[in-house]
Amino acid sequence: MESAFTLIGRVGEALRRPECVLAMPDDTLVVSDSRGGVTQISPDGSCIHRPCPGGTTNGLAQDHDGSLILAGIDTGTVHKLRPDGTVSLLLDQYEGETLGAVNFVHFDPAGELWITISTRTVPRSRAINTPIPDGYLLKLTASGPRLMASGICFANEIRFDTGMQYAYLAESGRGRVLRFALQPDGTLGASRPFGPDPLFPGAVVDGLAFDTEGGLWVTEVTRNAIYRIDRDGTAHCLFEDPEGKLIDFPASIAFGGLDRKSVFVGSIRMNHVLHFRSVVAGAPMWHHH
Repeated sequence: MESAFTLIGRVGEALRRPECVLAMPDDTLVVSDSRGGVTQISPDGSCIHRPCPGGTTNGLAQDHDGSLILAGIDTGTVHKLRPDGTVSLLLDQYEGETLGAVNFVHFDPAGELWITISTRTVPRSRAINTPIPDGYLLKLTASGPRLMASGICFANEIRFDTGMQYAYLAESGRGRVLRFALQPDGTLGASRPFGPDPLFPGAVVDGLAFDTEGGLWVTEVTRNAIYRIDRDGTAHCLFEDPEGKLIDFPASIAFGGLDRKSVFVGSIRMNHVLHFRSVVAGAPMWHHH
C-alpha cells in the first residue's frame, strides 16, 4: 500500500498554520491561516492572504457562489468570507451559550452546512489528553443551528459518502472514526466505530477524505501517518513518519486537480503544504460540482 501515492513536493512557503486544505479543480489551494482568514495559493505558487475576523482559522468549506465558510477555533465563531472580501458572522452561539472550539465546517452532498465543535473545555488540549465527551455536531438549517450529535470526545473533521447513507466523523479524543447512519428525517442514528477502535493505541485521528473506490483516508498526528480504511473497515497504513522528517502533524488531506489524483496534506506545524500523486482519484466534494 505504500505505492498508493508518490511524493511530488511542497506547495506554498511561509504559510501560517495551514491546518485545513481546500483543493480546487484548477490546482488552486485555499488553506487556513493563523492571522485570520485564509491564504490562497495559485498554481504558480504565489500566495495571497485574504483576511477575515474570527482569529485563527481552522476548518474551511466553499459554497457554490465562491464564498468561504471559516471555523474560528479560538473565538468559537463561524464566518462567511465572500469573493469580494466582505464578511458576515454566521454563528457564534447555540441555545444561548458560546459554541466552544469550532473545529470544522463541511457541505454535505446535498449542500447543507455541518459544523463540528471539538469541546467546550478550556484549554481545549485537555480534551485530547484526557477524553472529555463534550464535543458536538451541528447542522445549520434555515431555522438556525440544529444539534445532530453530542457526547463526542473532541469532534474533528466530518465527511459523507456520495450516496448520503452515512456520516463519518473523526473522534480525535478516542483515536477513531465514528459512523452515523443518516435517517430519512435528516437526523443521525447512533454512532458506531468505523475501522479499528482505536486506529492504534494512542492514536489521534484528525483529517478525512474519501476516494472514488469508497476508501476513507485518515490523517493521524502522533506518528505523522496516513491511513486508508476500506469499505469493510479494514485499515491500511499508507505512510508514516514518526520522526517528522517529511510530515509534521498532518491535520488534513484533500484531493484536487483536474483528475482529483493530486493529494494535498495540511498541518498546524509546517509552513507549507505537501503534494502527492495518488493512484486512485478522490471523491468529488460540494465545491467540485
